[in-house]
Amino acid sequence: MARVTTYLNFARETEAAFTFYKSVFRTEFAAPIMRFTDGPPCPGAPALADADQRLVMHVALPTIGGHVLMGSDAPTSMGFTVNLGNNVYINLEPDTRAETDRLFAALAAGGKVEMALQEMFWGAYWGTLTDQFGVRWMFNCTAK
Repeated sequence: MARVTTYLNFARETEAAFTFYKSVFRTEFAAPIMRFTDGPPCPGAPALADADQRLVMHVALPTIGGHVLMGSDAPTSMGFTVNLGNNVYINLEPDTRAETDRLFAALAAGGKVEMALQEMFWGAYWGTLTDQFGVRWMFNCTAK
């Protein structure tokens, strides 16, 4: 089923923030917290500093009304600089790849593709962009 979620990036505080949100919403994480050590290295990305290996790669927390809050650490050792405004994405999870391609192309028009749609190691067709108005979008399609 297609859905929209909110994705938050933190410099190093994702686990603390989501532990706090978990207590506020009185829910449990949708799956165990995924650490950077749980996935393969990103091709073309700088090597992750030893101090950042156990940071959060992905976490998902159901909140209210079926909405899921997701997050990740974005450390400077990976080339990120988290600022107010670049730390939030609207995550779209369309039902089909065709719809994912359509939405991605439409929102990318006049904007900037950060990562083109591609197969990812977790099994999704994934990409990110900033639209012409500066809104950041993430796409995660699990349909084959």
